[in-house]
Amino acid sequence: MAAPHDYAETPRTKLHRIPARGSYDRATVHAILDEALVCHLAFVHDGAPVVLPTTFVRDGEALYVHGAVASRMLKVLASGAPVAVNVTLVDGLVLARTAFHHSMNYRSVVVLGAATLVTDPAEKRRALGRLVDKLSPRRSPGLREPNDAELGATAVLTVPLVEVSAKVRAGMPKAEGDVDDAAHPVWAGIVPLHVEAGPFEPESADAARHPLPVLPALATRPTPASR
Repeated sequence: MAAPHDYAETPRTKLHRIPARGSYDRATVHAILDEALVCHLAFVHDGAPVVLPTTFVRDGEALYVHGAVASRMLKVLASGAPVAVNVTLVDGLVLARTAFHHSMNYRSVVVLGAATLVTDPAEKRRALGRLVDKLSPRRSPGLREPNDAELGATAVLTVPLVEVSAKVRAGMPKAEGDVDDAAHPVWAGIVPLHVEAGPFEPESADAARHPLPVLPALATRPTPASR
């Protein structure tokens, strides 16, 4: 039975490949979703699979995505079609002494379910504001509010966090098994990777006179235990 702070394991979210790396812990799932800037939405359209990237934000126990009302993706998902959402953060390259054990350190989340079109104007505005604030914290209060035409041209969908699982790989390359490669003359270990912001590029001289925007804490994260 799942702990109160865990998502329930279902037949669809049960991890079969290296289940020790799996997690249903809400805090772990939320941390990954809150750090990631892009998710991939997978669905079926006209009998064929489609996978599309988009920005997203978590608000409590729901994900929000947005797009043009005329978007194929938004139309299909708003119809109630099943959707799979994936988020992956790559933390490092894992270089072993044998090709078989090369890997990556990563943190990922998969969400399964169906999307619902947001029709409440207040919820829609809040979701759009949170999407902006994910890119630059506390930015939305200083922006011009969307007008009726902009809101009418934008669709917002929400996906509940019900069937959810996380998977994390951390630590050094796996032991080489029955073959003793410890003395093989090649470098082995981890090459950490992280997202780094470059110099700010103002759109105009006027923009350069205003305070710089706040950046999301992309590289601030706890180091998971090795497995």
